[in-house]
Amino acid sequence: MSRRLVHIGSAVVDYVYRIDALPAPGTEKTASSFAQVAGGGFNMMVAASRTGMKVVFGGQLGSGPNGDFLRAAFANEGIETLTPPSLLMDSGNCVAMISGDAERTFVSWPGAESVLSLDMMAPVSAAPGDWVFTSGYTLSYPASRDALTDWIEALPADIPFVFDPTPVISDIPRPILSRVLARTTWLSCNTTEAAEIAGSGNVETVAARLLEVHCPKAAGVVIRAGAKGCYVRLADGSVQTVAGFKVTAIDTNGAGDTHIGAFVSALSRGIPPFEAARYANAAAAISVTRHGGSSAPTDHEIQTFLSHVADPSGAQGRTQKANA
Repeated sequence: MSRRLVHIGSAVVDYVYRIDALPAPGTEKTASSFAQVAGGGFNMMVAASRTGMKVVFGGQLGSGPNGDFLRAAFANEGIETLTPPSLLMDSGNCVAMISGDAERTFVSWPGAESVLSLDMMAPVSAAPGDWVFTSGYTLSYPASRDALTDWIEALPADIPFVFDPTPVISDIPRPILSRVLARTTWLSCNTTEAAEIAGSGNVETVAARLLEVHCPKAAGVVIRAGAKGCYVRLADGSVQTVAGFKVTAIDTNGAGDTHIGAFVSALSRGIPPFEAARYANAAAAISVTRHGGSSAPTDHEIQTFLSHVADPSGAQGRTQKANA
């Protein structure tokens, strides 16, 4: 079995500015530092690759300087691109402003990653042992959402499909979102995105509703809560609040991507879901102590981190069977 991640997402070039605080309207700030880095879906791919998965990219890169930059970054991480580059467009970019409290604000401009067709995706296939991932960003683009949804629905039933709706979930037409959720094996989202899909309520209620109403074929759902960790509910009704790790964050950009990539990588190795969630919490905790969105740690770094910290879960970390 290959344990390969087939990532059908959107990689962009991030232009990262570090500032003490966001400028007021009509004013100007001078950044304390600037960096050009690969971003978007690249962050999740790096997290999976550095923790042991073979990763291939089934989205589209551009043919200009941004595309060239991303191809070099992919090659450096051993990530193969399955589709030919666009002959018409360059890859898109995202301006990321990281403030002194480690929060981030984004402005993006889509490029070649926003266009996918079934013909373009012809070289992309999933084999036994593969895991497939996509995000809400790719489904938010009008020129890619229909083809990608058709492709996802045509996946063989035994291929696990992982979906992250991302903060642009409101830009995904509800019929498209419903079709993708219906094929989802693992849903990973934050608390805001979970409520956008399933309505308001406490995390237990929302997670149950996600599985029962929106993701009927899913093995489980992970609701991420930043530094607090995550809440995991499985299809059999087992639930666990998996506490996060206390660290000093300097850059939260890419933490969610790191969490998902590490979680999928752990699951692909046969690690049980609640243990995989703790592993992912550790990966995300390490990543926020480093600059850059693609700051995911290696498996060795995660194992070393876990060997030096106490289990933060306590009583909440014990597996329970949720009430029907």
